[in-house]
Amino acid sequence: MKALTWHGKRDVRVDSVPDPVIKDPTDVIVQVTTTGLCGSDLHLYELFGPFLDVGDILGHEPMGVVAEVGPDVTRVKPGDRVVVPFNVSCGTCHTCEQGLQSQCETTQVREHGTGGSLFGYTKLYGQVPGGQAEYLRVPFGNTLPIPVPGDGPDDRFVYLSDVLPTAWQAVEYAAIPPGGTVAVLGLGPIGDMAARIAAHRGAGLVIGVDLVPERLRRAAARGVHTLDLSAYGENLADEVRELTGGRGPDAVIDAVGMEAHGAPLAKGAQHMTTLLPDALASRMMQRYGVDRLSALHLAIELVRRGGTISLSGVYGGMADPMPLLTMFDKQIQLRMGQANVWRWVDDLLPLLTGADPLGVDDFATHRVPLADAPQAYEMFQKKQDGAVKVLFTP
Repeated sequence: MKALTWHGKRDVRVDSVPDPVIKDPTDVIVQVTTTGLCGSDLHLYELFGPFLDVGDILGHEPMGVVAEVGPDVTRVKPGDRVVVPFNVSCGTCHTCEQGLQSQCETTQVREHGTGGSLFGYTKLYGQVPGGQAEYLRVPFGNTLPIPVPGDGPDDRFVYLSDVLPTAWQAVEYAAIPPGGTVAVLGLGPIGDMAARIAAHRGAGLVIGVDLVPERLRRAAARGVHTLDLSAYGENLADEVRELTGGRGPDAVIDAVGMEAHGAPLAKGAQHMTTLLPDALASRMMQRYGVDRLSALHLAIELVRRGGTISLSGVYGGMADPMPLLTMFDKQIQLRMGQANVWRWVDDLLPLLTGADPLGVDDFATHRVPLADAPQAYEMFQKKQDGAVKVLFTP
């Protein structure tokens, strides 16, 4: 089969690789019909090479049709249409039963002290082959795949793999009071969808902050009050306070993460780490790694006293300096973590089977063949051609 594989920093290729096969009685083989390119994939493209091997299959946002099932699979059958969550979770352990599928005790990567495994996402999270491929082996066939209706375009459901539950959890964790205010930092796929969900769930004012004109226009068209960070600079906090009665928003969602603009010293440290031999680089990143914290520090500055910050952007540093005096003084509440996909499926599916309140039908900006994935990665990283959400068709 054809699959998108990692070969080095900013070097991904579509290769011919062996087809996946049934290994365990509850495995399912899914023929992928649509798979997404995620902002988290760019971390692998740019930074996390020490935790990857040449030939690793990337991608964690697939859906498709069941092609084959193991002998103990009863919940789905060949021909069924399914979405595959990015969490590799068993669905039956203690943490899964608590709705914490990202911490699945069955698939935790204890060698690295990390949570549940993820499709297509480094040795730190199990080195499980990903979904930017023609076929995908999916374990836990009775509990992991999400059955979806057989009709309608893939765009209606593919975002259940990551974008929708990640954005929904970001809003849930933000604890925006009814009619309250929220600022969303970063209007890429997750930030854009989080802004839509916040408005759908009753936020009175949704403020979106970004640097990319196309992303700002796209969010503004959905009723978001957009602010161009490059235009306001250090005066952004004053503008946000003016919009929120002088206090700041009730909640801030950081949908940017470790690759925020600014922080040249941290950016330089990240780059230098990628130049080290893998064994040394991995130890450096796990013990002394730092992130570009511009977005998180901005969130701390913006949020009102007693407000909440919700982190959905991925951070990977182990030695990040945090302004704890300010956080304690402002009595900030902070929630974060990988999305627990199955936790939110019951909330989200009803929004996908009738009207389209979240605008998923036209959420994708680019649909390209998997063969063009390397060029799409470069386009998405450089924020070219208005790229916000890219879908691949194997």
